[in-house]
Amino acid sequence: MRYAFFPGCVAQGACPELYQSTMVVARHFGIELIELRQASCCGAGVLKEASPALALSLNARTLGMAQHRGLPLLTICGTCQGVLSSVKRELDEQSALRETINASIEQEDERYRGGLEIKHLLWAMLEDLGLDRLKAAVARPLTGLQVAPFYGCYILRPSGDLKHDDPFHPDSLEAVITALGATPIDYEGRIKCCGFPILLEKAEMAARMSGENLVDAKTHGADCLVTPCPLCHMSLDIYQQRAEQAMGRSIGLPILHFPQLVGLALGYSPKELGMARHLVSTSKVLQKIGVG
Repeated sequence: MRYAFFPGCVAQGACPELYQSTMVVARHFGIELIELRQASCCGAGVLKEASPALALSLNARTLGMAQHRGLPLLTICGTCQGVLSSVKRELDEQSALRETINASIEQEDERYRGGLEIKHLLWAMLEDLGLDRLKAAVARPLTGLQVAPFYGCYILRPSGDLKHDDPFHPDSLEAVITALGATPIDYEGRIKCCGFPILLEKAEMAARMSGENLVDAKTHGADCLVTPCPLCHMSLDIYQQRAEQAMGRSIGLPILHFPQLVGLALGYSPKELGMARHLVSTSKVLQKIGVG
């Protein structure tokens, strides 16, 4: 398996453990990641609010970089997945717009011609690697670990751009969690927003949103929560103390990046997966699966 790799900003900034654990998992399965080191931020939907044309141009440039290499584009960020998929759909459907946007891109090998495949690591694990191979690679079954899946917004909606999960009844995260030997927790908050998109405008409301999701997961018996989106991870881990203040109670729920959960089941150490970088300690998770 070989992909043009777009890690996004957060995996190389606020959450480098996501990048680190992705590389560990990729090497384990022989997945070759050709990183697009000159690609720009996707804009997380915010850039589009200020300048739709600039947002289209920057993301078309990223799509063109992958297409020039003849590879599908792989991302590890749910937000990047949603933004890039939306841009792809818009440019694929409107050839005149695509030509206009391409005219703003200087390098010929960065122009987007349409039809590129974009997929999140979660979907690549399911569709390209396959659950059977994933199960066979498990060296440390996560037996007894109760895991709350948290999808976030951009990997589910708008569903017409993504076409992998039912936005109301997704099951891709649950399928992987089960394959790793853990038990997925069913709770209402798994498909809700983490609150990150409104954090700068309405901090108290954002904290309340993340707090309600965290309490919901913990009330249903979760030992930890796993998400395929680093922005959700930031909201639920880095800002969990704010959520506790908004909810008026202690929560203390560990938040794992998707490849960290996979890496633990493959037998890698917490150090190799960057687990010490989390603000909410992951020690309870490690104790539950017998890792000292």
